[in-house]
Amino acid sequence: MSSKRFLLLLVVFVNFLNAQKGLYDYDVEERIKELGIELSTPHIPPGLNIELAVQSGNLIYLSGNGPILPNGERMVGKVGKDLTLEEGYEAARVTAINHLAVLKAKIGDLNKVVKIVKVLGLVNADHNFTEHPKVINGYTDVMIQVFGERGKHARSAIGMGSLPWNLACEVETIVEVVE
Repeated sequence: MSSKRFLLLLVVFVNFLNAQKGLYDYDVEERIKELGIELSTPHIPPGLNIELAVQSGNLIYLSGNGPILPNGERMVGKVGKDLTLEEGYEAARVTAINHLAVLKAKIGDLNKVVKIVKVLGLVNADHNFTEHPKVINGYTDVMIQVFGERGKHARSAIGMGSLPWNLACEVETIVEVVE
């Protein structure tokens, strides 16, 4: 290989590495540790024939996920009846952490996240409960704490009459990543 060609390849490689570093002025995975967040190994619940995350181009589609603690315990009940707004918020926060674990398993390095694009939050709610966005803020707040401005996203928060396994909430998300 000629020295000119080698130098050209080296410049291209260095520019690629700098572009990768340019997404954040901090290490996302270190930020997660600083926040006291531990990511567990994601599991598909028994009886489901799905993938937890599917990539198409530079978009990752995260399947609906819910507030399942690392020990397998599920946060269940209707917000506004069985659970307070604060407990619903915490359930959405746990769901965000579960999605971070799924995303890390899919892409390997959370520093590759360009943007949290869209979030659909479903709240298992009593028919009189109307504060669905405040519940799903638990999810949104984690994404912003972890990814900064890149964690801000378009979002819908909807109340549901029931959710699988009586989970307090379920969230699905679209994430843009570096290919």
